[in-house]
Amino acid sequence: MNNVCEEQVFSTIFKANSKTVFNYIYYKFGNEEKSHDAVQEAFVKLWENCAKVTPEKAKSYLYTVANNLYLNVIKAEKVRLKYAEPTYKHSNESPEFLLEEKEYKEKLDKALNDLPENQRITFLLNRIDGKKYAEIAEMEGVSIKAIEKRMHLALKTLREQIDGI
Repeated sequence: MNNVCEEQVFSTIFKANSKTVFNYIYYKFGNEEKSHDAVQEAFVKLWENCAKVTPEKAKSYLYTVANNLYLNVIKAEKVRLKYAEPTYKHSNESPEFLLEEKEYKEKLDKALNDLPENQRITFLLNRIDGKKYAEIAEMEGVSIKAIEKRMHLALKTLREQIDGI
């Protein structure tokens, strides 16, 4: 595995990274379509520059390109994160429980939206995607200590705003 221009190498890189790059950008955009576009564009740019990017640097390259695409779009528009509402197919829960759960979810969404972007992204990558601090640090281009601090601050803020976390 030494040339990103080889179709199998490129395919392996795509399979290993496309979902995480998508989630990373989605947590910033809050828009599925734009996130898909940014990921697709990042992989197109990787393919166009395959001779210049080593397989070891491909992951970092993808995050950088996708993040730059995000920054270019965000200059033009501000986007709030939207979280999909859970669907209840056959719920045996009481209306009071469902109302409490809905109020809790609204509180959580508001608290997450109120976090500084870097804390929100760190929190979601860790708690939703199960990414380790070292992986998040690599994605964000910062130290593991910085990620630990972001996570600490995010949890502290969320605990202050929501009972039961």
